[in-house]
Amino acid sequence: MSLSDKELKEIAYLARINIDENSFPALKGQLDQILGLFEKLNSANTDDIEAMSHPLNLSQPTRKDEVTEINQREKMQESAPLVQSGLFLVPKVIEGEN
Repeated sequence: MSLSDKELKEIAYLARINIDENSFPALKGQLDQILGLFEKLNSANTDDIEAMSHPLNLSQPTRKDEVTEINQREKMQESAPLVQSGLFLVPKVIEGEN
């Protein structure tokens, strides 16, 4: 699978990285190798393989979900500059595209 310059520019845009167009040929070669490895992985026959959550077939013991702390929300919010309906109000730090 070979990537076009347009596809590479789109990937760079989505990743929010700047790529010098002079490095496109080398970068496309590296990405083609990576995509080739994924094609090899996808071609592996996994029909009779049971899905695992861990390669050593270990189980993770879980604890009961119990409240161990007392509710101190009001006390913690006393020093906050802005609080509304029990929530901390903070300035917007991420601007989205319109």
